[in-house]
Amino acid sequence: MDAELRTEPAVAVRGLKKRRNLYVWGTLFILPEVILFLIFLWVPIVKGIFYSFYTVDFVGGNHFTGLANYVSVLKDDLLLTSIKNTLLYIGLGIVIGFWVPPLVAIAVSELRWFQGAARIVSYLPSAVPAIVLYGMWMWFFDAVGPINSFLQSLSLPQLSFFSPHLAMPSIVFMETWQSFGSATLIYIAAIVSIPKDWYEAAEIDCASVWQRIRFITLPSIKTLMLLLLLLQVITTSQGFQAQLSMTDGGPNNATLTYLLWLNHTAFRDLDFGKASAMGSLMFFVLILLSVAYNIMQRRSERT
Repeated sequence: MDAELRTEPAVAVRGLKKRRNLYVWGTLFILPEVILFLIFLWVPIVKGIFYSFYTVDFVGGNHFTGLANYVSVLKDDLLLTSIKNTLLYIGLGIVIGFWVPPLVAIAVSELRWFQGAARIVSYLPSAVPAIVLYGMWMWFFDAVGPINSFLQSLSLPQLSFFSPHLAMPSIVFMETWQSFGSATLIYIAAIVSIPKDWYEAAEIDCASVWQRIRFITLPSIKTLMLLLLLLQVITTSQGFQAQLSMTDGGPNNATLTYLLWLNHTAFRDLDFGKASAMGSLMFFVLILLSVAYNIMQRRSERT
């Protein structure tokens, strides 16, 4: 009996040492990734917030200016224009592009044959390089491009895709075509994970395709849709690459998004202090969006 009592603490100590060694080795394995994460993500963020309080001068040196950069951003006439264009870009992305991936994923999942080929075809636009994408769609949108040539053959009026009213919808349509494939594969993976017994029971009860989608598929992927919606809002709020490559913010600042204005401020006007202030403001807004999403997710899980 005494021998058993003496061996129990020894076994407990060995188990504690084993768990501690596992934690130590696990920490050592992830330490390089954590260091790289800090160096290439958080250090630039902290330095950007730091420089937002300075006038950045690579020749004469930096000078502390307090909140002057933030005041300059808030007083700039382009602030409201860029925010309006960014909100328009986000809204068009949701109205035009957000619903395409789940609809395509549901349509593909309902196919009886050629599901693999449909998945490959839906993903192909995502494999097009950006420089090829922009050049191709600038040709499509050209006044003598294939779209206007087709409209002309039908005796329909031509469209000026780069006019102030159509420039932003044209860019959103192009990006929807290019990026819906990746999100479609994510939705397909979520739909495949739904138990097949539910669909079989629905078919036994003579449920139609729309009823299966409405009462089984959509409720099952609702959380994923909310997550991808938040990610799309964050991504589109930082959009500037297509606007820079295709219109450079024009015509008449119709496609000047907030991040494109930031890019112009930093690399065209060389006002890095003001650009850092703009980036800091955007960083805090995106944090608020993430917090709001977490609150919504917790409430939905409770209900």
